[in-house]
Amino acid sequence: MPIDFHDAANRDMYSGRDADATWRTAATALVDPVGADVVDIGCGGGTYTRAWHELGAGTVTGVDISTPILASARAAHRDLTGVTFRIGEASATGLPDGCADVVFERALVHHVRDLGPVATEAARLLRPGGVLLIQDRTPEDVAQPGSVTHPRGLLFDVFPRLLEIENDRRPTDRTVSAALAGSGLVAVTTSSLWEIRRRYADREHYLQEIARRTGRSILHELSDEDLELLVGELRRRLPAGPLIEQDRWTVWRAEHP
Repeated sequence: MPIDFHDAANRDMYSGRDADATWRTAATALVDPVGADVVDIGCGGGTYTRAWHELGAGTVTGVDISTPILASARAAHRDLTGVTFRIGEASATGLPDGCADVVFERALVHHVRDLGPVATEAARLLRPGGVLLIQDRTPEDVAQPGSVTHPRGLLFDVFPRLLEIENDRRPTDRTVSAALAGSGLVAVTTSSLWEIRRRYADREHYLQEIARRTGRSILHELSDEDLELLVGELRRRLPAGPLIEQDRWTVWRAEHP
């Protein structure tokens, strides 16, 4: 069953993680965040909202549809000056026209069937010269083979039906690029990013996250029994000791003319 973002049980599902240096380097190569007004749409627990603040953004507004998840984000970031969170749809944030220098959408568009209104909303929020960054996985990203450093790929080895679900929900480069161009944004480019998601002191810490389905919506497609089987198989395939988890993403960059 797909994840229910409105269930209070999932309040902390996307909290408690820091954006890695691999992401920070990629982001600052694509846009200058210093002093910028940033809108982070689909912000979840605020991991990247906080990262934009730490990179020197003037203000950062996190937007999400989930009341419980936003409550967790607010509680974790209430002491950060210039950081706010609000309820809103990706296609209707409720924010004013031209309020942002940067709009950021990470792991969002694969949850959206019609990308046109989402791209149009992002374009509306941007000032002239502003930049939209979308970070998500395409079917090509999902198809990367599983390994010790890319354990996500092993999920599909154990449960091939998850790959079918992923391929059905993941947008193609062409689909996203067409939506951005259709919204009036220009200079659309794409790049690949191997982002380190998290560094674990031990394999068991990673497996604990898998068992709790933390930050991985695809795992909500598995029953509790399936999840137990997956954890056991990952324990068999991954070496004990420190583990670095990284995933390949596609990043789209577009500008407001």
